[in-house]
Amino acid sequence: MVLLAVTVLFALAFDFLNGFHDSANSIATVVSTRVLSPRLAVIWAAFFNFVAAFLFGTAVAKTIGQGLVRLDIMTQYVVLAALVGAIVWNLLTWWWGLPSSSSHALMGGLGGAAIARAAIVHGWRTSYNVILPSGWNKTLIFIVVAPLMGLVLGLIMMVAVSWIFKNQSPTSVDRTFRKLQLVSAAAYSLGHGGNDAQKTMGIVAGALYTAGLINADQFHHTWGPYHWPIILAANAAIALGTYFGGWRIVHTMGAKITKLKPVGGFCAETAGALTLWVTAHAGIPVSTTHTITGAIVGVGTTQRLSAVRWGVAGRIVWAWILTIPASAAVAMTTFWIIRMINPNA
Repeated sequence: MVLLAVTVLFALAFDFLNGFHDSANSIATVVSTRVLSPRLAVIWAAFFNFVAAFLFGTAVAKTIGQGLVRLDIMTQYVVLAALVGAIVWNLLTWWWGLPSSSSHALMGGLGGAAIARAAIVHGWRTSYNVILPSGWNKTLIFIVVAPLMGLVLGLIMMVAVSWIFKNQSPTSVDRTFRKLQLVSAAAYSLGHGGNDAQKTMGIVAGALYTAGLINADQFHHTWGPYHWPIILAANAAIALGTYFGGWRIVHTMGAKITKLKPVGGFCAETAGALTLWVTAHAGIPVSTTHTITGAIVGVGTTQRLSAVRWGVAGRIVWAWILTIPASAAVAMTTFWIIRMINPNA
C-alpha cells in the first residue's frame, strides 16, 4: 500500500506539473492581449480546468490506461518509472521555457518503462511487443493533425471574423472581442482540463489495477460513481497547477510566436478549444500545447507570413520531436535503477 500511495502521489504531482507547465496554453493569449491580468487569468483558467471533470467523460483516460502497453507487463514500478520520466522532461522544458507536451511525455515515459521491464524479463528481441500499435497510431497521427487542425481553424476563423467586422472601427472590434475572449479562454480551459486531466486518471486507474484494488471489469469498462474520486482528484490537481502557473512559457506562447490582438486571441482560443473538445470525446490524447501553437500560427499568418516568428516555432517543433524519446529514455533509466534496488520490480 505504501508503494501505491507513492505512485498515486507521483501521478497527482505529474498532473499538477501538467497544469503548471501548460497553464501558458490556457492563459498566454488572454494575458498577451491584456484582457486579463496574469493572476485573474490563472484563476479563470483553473476554475474551468476543474469544471471539465463534469463534462468530458473518460474516453482519453481509457486510451492512456489500457490502450498503450500490454497490461500483463504493467506493475506499479513501471507506472512509477513512467511518471518520473514524464516529470523530469516537463521540468526540463519548463526551465528552458519550451512549451512541450506533457501528454506525450507521459506516453513516452509509459512506453519506455514498459519496454525496459519487458527487456529485462523477456529479452530485447520481444520487448517491443509490449507496445499496442492501435493506441499509439492515432496519438502519433494527431501529433501532426492536432496543430494542423488548430492552424486551419484559427486561419478560417480569423478570415471569417475579419470579413464580418470589416465595416466596424478597430476600436469597436477591439472592445467586442475583449469581452468575447473571456468566453473563448473559458472554452479552451475546459478543453485543456477535459483532455489532459484524463491522462492522469488513466495512470491512477492503472496503478489501482496493478495493486489489485480494482478488477479488470472496473478498469476496462466501468467509469462511473466508483471512479469519481479519481476524476475529481485529477481535475483538482491540474487546476491547482494552472493556478500557480508556468510563467516562463507564457511569454513564448503569448508574444514570441506572433503579436496578438483580442480578436486574434479569440480566434486562436476558439480554434484550440474546438480541436480539444472533439479529440477528448473521441478518446484521442492530443497535446494542448501543439493545438494552441498551431492555432496561434494560423491566426498570425492571416496578417502575413513574416508575422510569425518561425525561428521560435522551429524550436518548439524540436521540443515536440524530442519529447517522447527523451521521456522514454529517462523512464527506462529509472526502471533499471529501481530493478537494481528491487530485483522483483
